Amino acid sequence: MKKHEEITTTDFADFGARERAMLVALLIAWRDQGLPQDFDQDEVVPMMNNRSGSVFLTNSEFQVAKMNGGVLEIWYYCPNCGHEGFKEDCILEDDGCNMCNNKQ
Repeated sequence: MKKHEEITTTDFADFGARERAMLVALLIAWRDQGLPQDFDQDEVVPMMNNRSGSVFLTNSEFQVAKMNGGVLEIWYYCPNCGHEGFKEDCILEDDGCNMCNNKQ
């Protein structure tokens, strides 16, 4: 019977060599820079998206922190339109983001 593949995993056995290298860089950035200022430090765990191969940190509030170049930053998600990205790409406002408000 084939195991149902979840979209995300915290099981390091599912990480390939590339993803483990990304995890190491992520953990070193966390050690050296700390977590992003607005990132809640409750129940922080590394996670991988099985479909994209993206490796990131997440927490009990479902926030995401990813590497942006050499800097650990929050990855934003707009619940209105699904647009996502770092702060410069996904500017969240009370009524959505720059994409769904057509303020590109």
